[in-house]
Amino acid sequence: MKNRIIGIDVARALAIMGMILVNFKMIFGQDGNYWLQSIVSIFEGKAAALFVILAGIGIAFMTNKAINTNDEIKLRLARIKIIKRARLLFILGLSFIIIWPADILHFYGIYMLFTLLFLKGKTHQIILGILGFLLCYPVLMFFIEYDTGWNFKDYSYTDFWTINGFIRNLFYNGFHPVIPWTSFMLLGLWFGRQDLNNEKFIKKTFFVSILIVIGMQLFSKILISILSGGNETIVTELAPVLGTSPMPPLPIYMVSSSSVALCVICSCIWFAKRMQRGLVIKVLQSTGQLALTFYVAHVIIGIGAVELISTTELGMFSIEFSFIYAIIFSILCMVFAIIWTRYNKQGPLEWVLRKLTS
Repeated sequence: MKNRIIGIDVARALAIMGMILVNFKMIFGQDGNYWLQSIVSIFEGKAAALFVILAGIGIAFMTNKAINTNDEIKLRLARIKIIKRARLLFILGLSFIIIWPADILHFYGIYMLFTLLFLKGKTHQIILGILGFLLCYPVLMFFIEYDTGWNFKDYSYTDFWTINGFIRNLFYNGFHPVIPWTSFMLLGLWFGRQDLNNEKFIKKTFFVSILIVIGMQLFSKILISILSGGNETIVTELAPVLGTSPMPPLPIYMVSSSSVALCVICSCIWFAKRMQRGLVIKVLQSTGQLALTFYVAHVIIGIGAVELISTTELGMFSIEFSFIYAIIFSILCMVFAIIWTRYNKQGPLEWVLRKLTS
């Protein structure tokens, strides 16, 4: 892509702010106002999915020119850069997983390595890869108990630092397991291969995606209603399997979240193109360019500051506190992004990542 597509940065800003909202609720607490709980729950599993799909789009942007011109040298250099970034993100994620068990970066690094296998793939091959990762997951559930290793009361994983536990968590039942979450990055790869300056394609993708979102929501609710027979206990048991919850990440959740993400991305591309000189778009664009920095900052600074200053135990705060703090922190991120990007093209961690992988 010769011209930077502003909407992608805008979508990345929305993804990171959605993740801040969800993660602060999980860490600080979620008891309190029902409506706030409902609002935050909308973002669960969807903000992170959007984040991964955008990464797939980024990989497509890095390699499109080399693939379109069949330039093997440029493609080999791009592969090396992606491998270096994957390795660095994997190490970075693991380095603070003790204080942040819901880290996505170490998963992210593995998604990238699998995505490399599809760089030169045709559309049908990428789609088969998406379906393969997506459908493999329910098969795995027949062989491995999903709850293995988990204590869902405090979201601790008992044998994470053992070989078996680590592999199980990484590929199967962690917060963002490689199977099936790599499907999100492959979807981003496919989307990034398209002509994103083509308004007809963007509009078509948006409307098809929103129909799928509605269809999956209705399908989920109707199926649960039929199978439960109105029994609330059975409804509670079926919801994680046939609902749109990210844990476990079964096909209904995967398809629904993918469609929501494409709706958001298409909307951002469309609006950003029309309002690129507007203040809101400029602020979100700057924020999106520093997404990695803000992801790490919301753990180290955002969560760390409260843990250091407050006498209240983590997990015991109200949903009101979690929500308001997430909004305040996101606003501070936007202010920092505007100031930083006046003098620097890349965020602090983005600059380090580029230097270490160039």
